[in-house]
Order: sequence, then C-alpha cells, then structure tokens
Amino acid sequence: MVEFVSATTSKLYVVPTPVGNMEDMTFRAVRVLKEADFILAEDTRTSSVLLRHYDIHGELLSHHKFNEHETVQQVVRRLEGGETAALISDAGTPGISDPGFLLVRECVKHGIEVQTLPGATAFVPALVSSGLPCDKFCFEGFLPQKKGRMSRLEALKDEPRSIVFYESPRRLVKTLQQFVEVFGEERQVSVAREISKVHEEHVRGSLKEVVAHFTATEPLGEIVIILAGSNGDAHFNADLSMDTACPSKRTKDARTQEATPQDPQLSILMGTGKKKNKYK
Repeated sequence: MVEFVSATTSKLYVVPTPVGNMEDMTFRAVRVLKEADFILAEDTRTSSVLLRHYDIHGELLSHHKFNEHETVQQVVRRLEGGETAALISDAGTPGISDPGFLLVRECVKHGIEVQTLPGATAFVPALVSSGLPCDKFCFEGFLPQKKGRMSRLEALKDEPRSIVFYESPRRLVKTLQQFVEVFGEERQVSVAREISKVHEEHVRGSLKEVVAHFTATEPLGEIVIILAGSNGDAHFNADLSMDTACPSKRTKDARTQEATPQDPQLSILMGTGKKKNKYK
C-alpha cells in the first residue's frame, strides 16, 4: 500500500538530543526546536535543561511510555490542524529504545509528514569503537527483564552478526554472566559506558575477562554492550593490550597495571579528550 503525505504544512520532526555531551546538539536540531509549535518530551524536567541552554522557549508537553497511548490522538489532531511538533527523548534518538514509534505510526496513517533528523544515538559510537565487525549488526536494545529473557538469548546463539544491547549498570554483571551461559566464556564482547561524556570507557575482551573486570570494578553510567557474532572470526588482536592500545587514554588503574599473559586481550579505553567539558 502506497502512503501519501497530506498537503498541509503540518509536520512531525523527530529530533535526536545529546546522549552525554551538550555540544553534540546540531544546528538544525536547535532551529527545528525553536520553530516548532510545540515540543513533546519524554521528561520535561530533563529536557528543560537542554532547552534553556539553547534558549528554546516553545510549548513543552510530556510524552512518555506511560501516557503515549492517551496523548497520540491529541497530538495527531493538532498536527492535522496545521501545527508542527518536535519529538525529543531524554537522550539520543526517539523511537530507539525510547517512546516515539506509536506517534510516528499514527502520523504515517493520517498522512502527516514525518522527518527524522540525523544525530546522536548511543549504540553507533559504541559499535564503531568496539573493534567488532560493524558492517552488519543486529540491534536488540534492552532484553526482557524476566519472562522470555533466556529464550531470547538462546534464539541469538547462532546469530552471525555483531549484536547490540542496552543495559543498566546494576544489571550489567548478571547480564554478562547469562551471556557466558548461552554464548560461552570465550565469546568476544565490548562494553561501552558513558558515551560522549568525560568518563567514556570501553572495556573489551572475552566474556570471562569482562565479567571479571566489572565484578571487581562497579559499573556506572549508561551501558551499551556489543557482543561478537557466532562466526568466530571477530577476535581482538592480542597486541592491543592495555599498554599499547591508547596510552594517553587509559583509566587510572590501567596506568599502573601491566597486561598479564593470562589477560592479553582486555583493553580499557577512556575517552577523556583534550579538555574537560562541564556538560556530561
């Protein structure tokens, strides 16, 4: 079935916002937010900080997973009346493990134009920086917390592409341990945290090595897990030890700790940049 866009001037803009560093906001995103008739935000308190920083003072409405079923039709009616809306989430691109899909679907059904701006999303830099194949990948986002969790992992056991997961820091170790049960302790993995923030960190190695690291070092911040596929050809180069991978961007512990023969592939990188940014 061919979808036709209505001739009205109404439009829904899906606007990515920074996942950590306020400087990752694009010029176009700022302009769209300033020109929109109203802005839909996942958390108005969080978004208010961003909007104030860029001197954006438009109408701000709440649109999150707990109320989106009720607010979608109200938004569509306003758009059909000729208004323009901008949808933002707390961080990243709306619709990617965040509210957005339902509204976009309804706009498409009603012939309302939808434009998604390119911009920040956490998994792309985590994937590209992982050292694992990123030409083909599978995005899983957050796993089910309880029912269906292990069955979902079993279904991914023979997935040949790199697999992307989101996880909270408090569940990270448990999740990695479940990965060991399903994928084996030698499967390669990269865990990225605090993407684009001052303390950005990438921990790479086998599942066994990375579980040991985060068991000893409490994980903090937003987490992206990149798991190697089942094809078995995605292994980190043993020469990329903690001392040779990026000497100027190692964690405090890594500066005083040599890579051991038993732990040759575990690489910890921290993206501090040349200067500290007050925005995190």
